[in-house]
Amino acid sequence: MAGTNEYDPRYLAGIILFNRGDFFEAHEAWEAYWLSAEVGEHRRFVQGLIQAAVALHHLETNNERGAKKLFATARNYMDAYPEVWLGLNRVEFWQQMERRFAEAFRGLKDEPDEHELGKHEPGKHEPGKHKPGSVLEIALDPPPPHWPDPSEFLDEEE
Repeated sequence: MAGTNEYDPRYLAGIILFNRGDFFEAHEAWEAYWLSAEVGEHRRFVQGLIQAAVALHHLETNNERGAKKLFATARNYMDAYPEVWLGLNRVEFWQQMERRFAEAFRGLKDEPDEHELGKHEPGKHEPGKHKPGSVLEIALDPPPPHWPDPSEFLDEEE
């Protein structure tokens, strides 16, 4: 990143979509960035964001096994980076992810452990819509001077 608040518009589009709960679409926007030459040293960090978004999409579509697997690999990709990277506080992000995943599997037993996550079927809900109390939000520091229209980074079919 050349300046502290110069973010790639595909990265920002993914954040907007993620914050809306449109996890599959966020993955699409971030993947376009990940496949570009501009991603450079951010490649594995962005790959972690992609996998985190897909993990949430799997969670919402009741693919618990896929959600759990991608949760773990996404975190591993991002853990190699400093606490704040590309303006995103990685530690806060993963705290939110942990709460969301724990909430989804709360019915398993009083205190679900990570080895049990894939064995509980969470309540059905509409993909792309947050369950009450489960909002995840990425905030950037510093914030960008301009947010793009995320529809510019999605295929017409999306």
